[in-house]
Amino acid sequence: MKLTHYATATGIVAFVLAGAVLAQSSAETITEAVFNDDGSINVPTDYRRWVFIGSPLTPNALNDGEAPFPEFHNVYVEPSAFDHFAKTGEWANGTQIAKELVMIREGDNCTEEDGACFEVSGNGYFQGEFVGLELTVKDTERFSSEPGGWVYYSFGHEGEPYAETAQAFPAESCNACHESNADTDFVFTQFYPVLRALQGN
Repeated sequence: MKLTHYATATGIVAFVLAGAVLAQSSAETITEAVFNDDGSINVPTDYRRWVFIGSPLTPNALNDGEAPFPEFHNVYVEPSAFDHFAKTGEWANGTQIAKELVMIREGDNCTEEDGACFEVSGNGYFQGEFVGLELTVKDTERFSSEPGGWVYYSFGHEGEPYAETAQAFPAESCNACHESNADTDFVFTQFYPVLRALQGN
């Protein structure tokens, strides 16, 4: 009789635990950045395994030799934030978007006039070396005074190894441009077909 009660109790516990695991797996959790006591943020360690959404390029050759951002910008969205955007069309609190800067490749087969290189695929621009890493974070609770709750960080513009931590840029350094020109909640979704496809565009 006692064994039967034990087996029944065990079955109930197992059922309850299974239900808890199912509920936990179905609940949405956004993987957030790691902050320090001084307000700085830690460099993300696995961002190249996040969802790659594109690599815009505005080369010097097309901007009178003085492009504000002449590098390739390899942009990655943290997977849980990407999934939330895919489901809702909105960027969740805790969203992290990494931007790694990559110089245009240089070499003997590249021209000085426009920086283009001739490779087996033809004339064009190809990626060279890593030269910087930036991170965008949305958190309307932690950064309630920042426009949209978005803040922007740089871990250096001198290539690897990047800085281990970073402090946020002043709001006027980045937010105004994003607020005025970005299509979706301070994010330039118009430049990324991966994101436009999620929006049905």
